[in-house]
Amino acid sequence: MKKLLAAALSMVAVSGGAIAPVNAEALPPIGGPYPPPFTATLSNNIPLVFGMDAEDAARALGTPLNYVRGRPGDEIFLAFRNIGGSGLFPHRHRLYLQFRHGRLAGWKGDWGHNWMWQ
Repeated sequence: MKKLLAAALSMVAVSGGAIAPVNAEALPPIGGPYPPPFTATLSNNIPLVFGMDAEDAARALGTPLNYVRGRPGDEIFLAFRNIGGSGLFPHRHRLYLQFRHGRLAGWKGDWGHNWMWQ
């Protein structure tokens, strides 16, 4: 009986502390500044758009493009994106860009193998 009473009192104490007023976030005014969409706040969004040319892609990424292979207009380029890392080892991601008829047709990130653990 004492154990049951102690358990009931502990449940009341726990639930009593959890009851608090909740304030909802207010809606922005009509026509006012709206928060950015969720996809704009992601850290992995890439400013690439299908159909852009190689110069626009290099400008959007902020890095020069390195030729990998392909005929003029149908090339594959490689961009090294510096994403920081520790002060001891810089961390750079490789991003392959496929161009067809001089326009961006696709891209693929390549994280490869970490050379330190081989």
